[in-house]
Amino acid sequence: MAQPALSQKIRRTERALGTDLFIRTSRSVALTAAGRTLQGRARSLLTQMHRDLDETARVGAGEAGRLDVGFVVSALPLGPIERVQAFRERYPLVRVELTEGYTSRLLVRLQRGELDLAVVRDPDPTDGVRFRPFRSEPFVAAVPRSHRFAERRSVAGPELLDDPFVFFPSDAGALATERNTAPVASGGRRPVVVQEATTWATVLHLVGVGLGVTVLPESAALAAPDTVVLLPLERSDHRSELVWASRTDDDREILSNFVAAAD
Repeated sequence: MAQPALSQKIRRTERALGTDLFIRTSRSVALTAAGRTLQGRARSLLTQMHRDLDETARVGAGEAGRLDVGFVVSALPLGPIERVQAFRERYPLVRVELTEGYTSRLLVRLQRGELDLAVVRDPDPTDGVRFRPFRSEPFVAAVPRSHRFAERRSVAGPELLDDPFVFFPSDAGALATERNTAPVASGGRRPVVVQEATTWATVLHLVGVGLGVTVLPESAALAAPDTVVLLPLERSDHRSELVWASRTDDDREILSNFVAAAD
């Protein structure tokens, strides 16, 4: 800025403040007490401005901010939380909040904007949500220790067709229900669910006390109590799919960075 323009700026600022910022003589110019106060405040404001701009740039680049991540509990043995931790280590300025639930509820929270990302299992197609593959795994059967097949090493799914089934309520998802019961279905018939529960741990405990049998993803079976016998399914190529879910209109760098860190 040229000297005359600078002098005019200073004069206008002094008139606006109602006080002199400089002591001027024919030989020197020095700050007044008010000028020194403004100088200190100005330096502080500039420093904060640089910090704010830096934070803005980091948020824009997905290196800072907040990420709300949901997960189904049955996915835990397959490492999604370890991937969250890997992301935290790579981007320590991003605050990651975790929420557990089952698939259909996590998808509703995602649609509402309450979650940014979720790892879900066998989700139904959902408006405004896209899915990225995470893991695929086989199913196993779970029967109580008193069951007629408890001493066997494996079982054909249709052999359990007439047993009472323990499973999630229907609102947990049509695709999840279809995939879990498909290994048992035969001749157009599917197993009949006689008892519902909202977590695999509860399902397995209900199986353990003899209320029925179930078919579940292999990783979910790791929570089985001693009262339950797990049996591989013979000649079954049915699989459960875990996917990352996010909103289709959310293209923030923070999500791309998370997926990259998770991979």
